[in-house]
Amino acid sequence: MKNTTVLISGASIAGPALAYWLSRSGHAVTVVEKAPALRPGGQAVDFKGETHRVVLERMGILDEVRRRQTGGTDQSIVDANGRPLATLPAAFTGGDVEILRGDLSALLYERTEADCEYVFGDSVTSLTDTAGGVHVTFERGAPRTFDLVVGADGIHSTVRRLAFGPESDYVRFLGYHYALADLGVDLGAGMYNEPGRMAALGGPKSPVFLVFTSGRLDHDRYDTEQHKRILTDAYRGMGWRVPEIVAALPEARDVHLDSISRVEIDHYVEGRTVLLGDAAYGNTLGGFGTGLAMVGAYVLAGELAEADGDHRAAFRAYQETMRGYAKVAGRGGAGPFLAPATRRGIRMRNRLFRSRFLLWAMLRMTDMFATDIRLKDYPALVGTSAAP
Repeated sequence: MKNTTVLISGASIAGPALAYWLSRSGHAVTVVEKAPALRPGGQAVDFKGETHRVVLERMGILDEVRRRQTGGTDQSIVDANGRPLATLPAAFTGGDVEILRGDLSALLYERTEADCEYVFGDSVTSLTDTAGGVHVTFERGAPRTFDLVVGADGIHSTVRRLAFGPESDYVRFLGYHYALADLGVDLGAGMYNEPGRMAALGGPKSPVFLVFTSGRLDHDRYDTEQHKRILTDAYRGMGWRVPEIVAALPEARDVHLDSISRVEIDHYVEGRTVLLGDAAYGNTLGGFGTGLAMVGAYVLAGELAEADGDHRAAFRAYQETMRGYAKVAGRGGAGPFLAPATRRGIRMRNRLFRSRFLLWAMLRMTDMFATDIRLKDYPALVGTSAAP
């Protein structure tokens, strides 16, 4: 088989999922990750509909995902006194099965660590296409050459910047930021809004989830102390349990802050380099990012196997398949929905969840988007089973 050595940048979800499939079809896979280790916990991610279920089944992890699922529950939208105003159903927020991002990442790592090389605490610094592959340099490790390179390193992808161009050419800021903060204390549960700001508590095992409108923040994505200061300023003066959240921020065990943005790119391929997951079809907290990453990994690996290593044909087929399916990532953004800019907008959003018909329509639409693809059979990956 040609193109047998593959470098994957990113060890969250998309990268290890692709590593799983590629190792099954005979590739030698190296996964490089900037973080020093897998990040535990994080936000809950979910899977919706038949397509996602089939991919999990074909990977052989559906039962384990269900075993580790969060057991999502309905969440109350409350006023400043904690009185319920509306309910976000678990089916809306958690899909068919919900799992913490860190737990899913750990599961995928467990299924691939014996067959793939993982390099933590390092990052790609340059990519050069040559006649024999892609010459790659790293922050720490020695230079190496790989047949193929995959950017599965998120919406702020280093691989995309190096191979395709600056982030500003492909990432559009949508006017909101979000944060996850592991406070280490139980402040109860509920979701509270004031214009342009939302705070959600999910109980003792869930991080605080914050969404707020702002201009573009000039912040270091890896500086958690800076994140705490930004959130303290953004949430000062807000009601409900928010003063307690702000008071607990300085001692928070983990804080993650980022913009809500959209990747807008019309091609996922540049020579021997290809983009996967949020690096290619970055989600906007709309609830489809993890499903897109898992399906995309299956399709990319399957096309490489079917093309017998002809990366040009495989990349072309992958791009054609995923561009249509990934359009859901470009439909609006979660910021205005989660943190409406006006009190009237908050009231209208809450009314939606009190209407059974509108809620049913939204759930039906969500399922339609999640299943808007026909998965091919790739015998080299899963044997000869009928495609759904």
